[in-house]
Order: sequence, then structure tokens, then C-alpha cells
Amino acid sequence: MTPYDDELRAADLDPDAVLAQVRAALAEDLPAGDVTSEATISADAVGTGVFAAREPGVVAGLGVAALVFHEVMGDTVTVSDRLPDGTRVAAGDVVMRVAGPTRGLLTAERTALNYASHLSGVATATSHWVDALEGTRARVLDTRKTLPTYRALQKYAVRCGGGVNHRFSLSDRAMVKDNHVVAAGGVVPAYEAVRAAYPDLRVEVEVTDLDQLRELLAVGCTEILLDNMDSPTMAEAVHITAGRATLEASGGLTIERAREVAETGVDFISVGALTHSVKVFDLGLDLSEG
Repeated sequence: MTPYDDELRAADLDPDAVLAQVRAALAEDLPAGDVTSEATISADAVGTGVFAAREPGVVAGLGVAALVFHEVMGDTVTVSDRLPDGTRVAAGDVVMRVAGPTRGLLTAERTALNYASHLSGVATATSHWVDALEGTRARVLDTRKTLPTYRALQKYAVRCGGGVNHRFSLSDRAMVKDNHVVAAGGVVPAYEAVRAAYPDLRVEVEVTDLDQLRELLAVGCTEILLDNMDSPTMAEAVHITAGRATLEASGGLTIERAREVAETGVDFISVGALTHSVKVFDLGLDLSEG
């Protein structure tokens, strides 16, 4: 048990899994202790570290960062002034303070910043898409293009930024892609094969043209992905569908095109870049002694 278990559960995160990940990250950074801090800092020195945003954005992962400090320092660390994940901040805003033995603060600093900076980057990138889609019906979706072992945290950060999670794994929803269609002999045989094998599971099917869309609508498919279509074709797909299925736009979409795509009337826009190539958010920790 840690002081952050209830908070992590409320965020739909598994406390044991997050703690195990934090411990693995610390073990990676501390195979034989923090030799620099142990050599240069007195064991009885105490200090305060101030986490501050150095650019505008949305913060996420501050609870995980606080857990890092607790794991390194136990009850000798005090965390205060922590902003809730999902808060929009301006450059210069203080997002969290940590106080305790100086050695421990510096030992935990980089791992804590790695979590908070990366997850805040995901949340901030997501918020940019949310802002671009404001006033339309479209919502931004994440994908499975996540860093290995980071999926739960990255998808949490997407939620902090105002986005929507797509499936978490290959098991919780069927998604028929182009290679499945080839192997099955068409979009309808592929869809019907999944329906027969897993009658209670949600099924989404990828289409590359309007003929495939019409075929799927005729057999009752209610979730369809429009892959690499231009905006006029997507608008026509929305017209043909007429509310019979939810439509997800995907494939090489950029934020510059976000509003144009949303205005075609699609329900969702999926963006792998939210998690697979996001820029870290610029967070810094400034230490003061005493």
C-alpha cells in the first residue's frame, strides 16, 4: 500500500502495476546508489524542490512523480501544492513542491521528471487536438501505438488532455484491419467471422473505399474506420452512413487538417502521434536548501 493507491484507482490505474513500474524505473537508475549525491551532499541536509512549468500546457503524471519521491524517501518527503492532473498551466506556474532530505530529492528528481514530463506532453498534445475540434461533433482518439509497458499511463494522460481512449489491447475489442480483410476474403466475411466467434464483442472494421462501407452497412456493422480518405470522400461516407454507424477517421492526419476532417461529420479522429512520437513537456525542478 502507498498513500497514492486510492488516487491511482480513481484514475482507472492499477496501483500495484504503477508501483512495479516505478520500482523498475528506479532500479534502472540506481543499480548501486546515487554516487554523486552521496559524495557531495551531507546526509542531514534538507531542501525543497519546486516543480514549475516552463511552457503552457496540460499537466499529467504528477501523482506518479509524487509516488517516485515516496518510494525513494518514504515518510521523510512532504508533497504540497500539487495541481490536479488535467490542469491547464502557463509558463512559470508551480505545479508541485517536494521537501525533505536533499539527497533523496536529487536521487528521485530525474525519474519523477521523466514520468511527469512525458505524460504532460501526451496530455498537452491531446489538448491541442481537443481545441482544434471544439464546436464539432468529433472527438480525438488514441491508438495502441504506445511505448511498451507505458500504455495504461499514456492512455491516462490522453484522458487528462480531454481525449478518448480506443481499445486497450487486442482482447477487449475486435478491429478488422486491411490485412485481416485480405486474409478473410473481404470486409463482410471478416466482419461476420468475428461476429460468429465473439458475438458479444464490439467490432470495428477498416474500409478504404465507399463500396466497402456500403457492404458493411448492409450487414449491420455499427463501427467503421475510414482509412486514408480525403475530406470529400469522408463527407460522402458520412452522408451514406446517415447515422447507422459511428465513423472514425484515421491515417496520416495532421492537426492542420483536424478541423477540416471534423467538419465532414465523422465521430472520431484517431491520432497515433499522441503517444508514439509526442514531445515531452518542459517541466523543471529548482532546489533550494534549508
